[in-house]
Amino acid sequence: MMWNRPMETLPREQIKQLQLQRLQQTVERVYHNVPAYRQKMQERHLTPQDIRSLEDLRRLPFTTKQDLRDAYPYGLFAAPMKDIVRVHASSGTTGNATVVGYTRSDLNHWSELMARTLTIAGASPESVIQIAYGYGLFTGGLGVHYGAEKVGATVVPISGGNTKRQIKLMQDFGTTILACTPSYALFLAETIQEMQIPREQLQLKAGVFGAEPWTEEMRKELEYRLQIMAIDIYGLSEVMGPGVSTDCHVRQGLHIFEDHFIPEIIDPITEEPLPPGEPGELVFTSLTKEGFPVIRYRTRDISVLDDTPCACGRTHVRMSKIRGRTDDMVIIRGVNVFPSQIESVLLQLGLTEPHYLLVIDRVGTMDTLEVRVEVSEKMFSDKVANLEQVERTIQRELESLLGVSSRVRLVEPKSIERSEGKAKRVIDNRRL
Repeated sequence: MMWNRPMETLPREQIKQLQLQRLQQTVERVYHNVPAYRQKMQERHLTPQDIRSLEDLRRLPFTTKQDLRDAYPYGLFAAPMKDIVRVHASSGTTGNATVVGYTRSDLNHWSELMARTLTIAGASPESVIQIAYGYGLFTGGLGVHYGAEKVGATVVPISGGNTKRQIKLMQDFGTTILACTPSYALFLAETIQEMQIPREQLQLKAGVFGAEPWTEEMRKELEYRLQIMAIDIYGLSEVMGPGVSTDCHVRQGLHIFEDHFIPEIIDPITEEPLPPGEPGELVFTSLTKEGFPVIRYRTRDISVLDDTPCACGRTHVRMSKIRGRTDDMVIIRGVNVFPSQIESVLLQLGLTEPHYLLVIDRVGTMDTLEVRVEVSEKMFSDKVANLEQVERTIQRELESLLGVSSRVRLVEPKSIERSEGKAKRVIDNRRL
């Protein structure tokens, strides 16, 4: 099924023509409306008129997450605030959050992209779509929500958590499509089994899963346990939110909607573009965003592009599942966590030594986070009750900042390995 067959099957040559036209418009927009982009282009002796072909894209400067933080909150907006109808933001690390803005036109495009994604999962006006992604500043919940409404489906905007209530609503409301992280979907499946709910009492047909890395093995497990078709989606708030790419029934990569984004793969060290088939860092340039367009945004995600024809009939290039990241960010239950966030909390509290280690594991289908923190010699000999109080304080502060629960364990002095180079802050025992 396709939501917009003419655009999703547009011949490659016409896709390139459309991309060039929209790229030139986007470069013109940022050059005249965003001082930071204009300065970067002037440093390269570039003007919008120098962008005459898609090959000229590589002449443009990169954009990084640090650029977004430096421009906090609205410095990279290319539209006046009177035209911005929505803002979303990621959690900050030790610095500012990354803030993105949307015009009315941007929201319409976003809805269109998510309508395409949901249609692949079988969405129609007869569908009941239960959205268990988080709502709020996170783009997941509202991104799926507006796409579901554009399709004409009935939306159940329950957000995350409250698992037994989720399952009751699935039964009572006749949910046909579930949208959430894959790990939460597996947890729901386990709970359904524990509650001994017969599968025939559920009308689930498909799931739209993203916001964290997951394997083909997890897809098979989800489809077996829930008896559904599981669709993989990819997006990031800096580029749009969910709806940047999605896989199809062929399952040989996620189609990137190239009428709205130009993807590149670069060598993360040399920053040189790499050909299709070569793994490297995924880079996106937005083509239709008015409020917050991005030029060559470095995602830090490692992937591979495939421009060979797909059996589904879609002509847009495909990307592989994300193979890893070039930085030290980890994703736990769909939430981005940086070691520097942990360090910031520990230093601000001043209750322990600044030596810590994050241990990530998967118990059943749920990610777990343990934060091991060294204490001083003096504190190590303190009363157990006092140590437990410190653990609870740190745990509370971390959950408040990260939005994800963790277990804090105080460990004896000098027990965390030291390094003369880059400190090892994360041990990830999950098998992704």
